[in-house]
Amino acid sequence: MKLFSSVNDVVDVQSLVKEALHLKQNPYAYEHLGKHKTLGLIFLNPSLRTRISTQKAGTNLGMNVMVLNIDKEGWALELQDGAIMNGGTVEHIREAAGVLGQYVDIIGVRSFPGLKNRDADYSEDVFNKFVKYCGVPVVSLESATRHPLQSLADLVTIEELKTKARPKVVLTWAPHVKALPQAVPNSFAEWMCRADVDFTITHPEGYELCTDFTNGATITHNQDEALADADFIYVKNWSAYEPYGKVFGGYEDWMLTNDKLKPTNNAKVMHCLPVRRNLELSDEILDGQNSIVIHEAGNRVWAAQAVLKQMLETL
Repeated sequence: MKLFSSVNDVVDVQSLVKEALHLKQNPYAYEHLGKHKTLGLIFLNPSLRTRISTQKAGTNLGMNVMVLNIDKEGWALELQDGAIMNGGTVEHIREAAGVLGQYVDIIGVRSFPGLKNRDADYSEDVFNKFVKYCGVPVVSLESATRHPLQSLADLVTIEELKTKARPKVVLTWAPHVKALPQAVPNSFAEWMCRADVDFTITHPEGYELCTDFTNGATITHNQDEALADADFIYVKNWSAYEPYGKVFGGYEDWMLTNDKLKPTNNAKVMHCLPVRRNLELSDEILDGQNSIVIHEAGNRVWAAQAVLKQMLETL
């Protein structure tokens, strides 16, 4: 594997999930693969789970790991080709990515969308330019439109904890106080549509995701209907795809509570974190027996380690 930016970069999804679960039981079995290899993690946006889990995954594989918060510690990057750099940008992404590729064997890149220009965000300009100019394998640590390491960890969690062969998985929209990207729900939908699950998406009218990511899912605006007989519920807020980046008020009752769990199959509740308590998810859910958000976050290590292992095997 030379690139991990979406489920489309994975030849065999189920095999990758099994690899992650194998590594969970044998964290140091492949330390030799990363000996004298360096992983560079480049962050243009904040991170807790992605940074620490991927750093630990690299270390488990015997790699040296370097982290650069380029938005705070690096030069201001110019992204436009042909730009006359007489403004606030100091270094072009061509040189920045190219130089980083001289120092490390694998690069991870995290870059959020601006939520102003849909075409610009969905072109994945920042991520794709790192891929183009760095010259080494690249793993997405979340991009403008996807968060594949999170989605792989989510699928690993479902596979690990499911109680029947084909569980019902529901992605439900949740309230928030600000406009959030569509990256996590896009990615989760894309991976679930490739998995052997019964997948439903529910959200208020106006929050439809791009159909490129939801092909194969059942979609409804009736949350109660969607939650009936659910085995796993994935809770996440996102802003509108059209009009892009917009939020609409009046949907506070979409927050998941214990009452809403009653028609489910004692559903396990998931969230990528961070989560705003008593806005996106109630305390009673997060602190109750149905929440698996911490277990899910723990699986971020094994998802990242499975991807990095496959990349190391190609070097």
